[in-house]
Amino acid sequence: MISEMLLPEFDQEIANTRKTLARLPDSKAEFTPHSKSMPLGKLAPHVAELTEFGHRVVTTPRVDFSAGSYRPLQFESSAQLVKVLDENATKLRNAIRETSDEAWRENWRLAFGGRILFEGSRFLAYREMFLNHLVHHRAQLGVYLRLNNVPVPAIYGPSADESGM
Repeated sequence: MISEMLLPEFDQEIANTRKTLARLPDSKAEFTPHSKSMPLGKLAPHVAELTEFGHRVVTTPRVDFSAGSYRPLQFESSAQLVKVLDENATKLRNAIRETSDEAWRENWRLAFGGRILFEGSRFLAYREMFLNHLVHHRAQLGVYLRLNNVPVPAIYGPSADESGM
């Protein structure tokens, strides 16, 4: 079953994301490594709430960003972000577990008004639009940690700060 194969990876990526969010300095919300980079206080909440978007991928046939009244999560603290991640991850994990193989193969669409941003299987949307997106932004947060002299957690093996040897 597809869901059974996805869950171990999901659990590991959420655990890695939790470790990263937990280390973010609460006093550095305005920090940005470059003028084109998102401030930590915007990027970190985005990472924390991506699990809510993942839930929408798994449980709805489409998302249209022009519909609704989305308001981004405001950065308060690393503890707040971990709590949001954990709450949404629990809902998403349950939804993944309950999704049939047939539902993973169904078409899924992301749009903004009349413009299609993504169209493909729900499985591909989950991987590309949610999971890869989460990993990408979490890696950016690792750079933010490094540039603020905060130990970078081990993610896929030892980090320079957690050699484990």
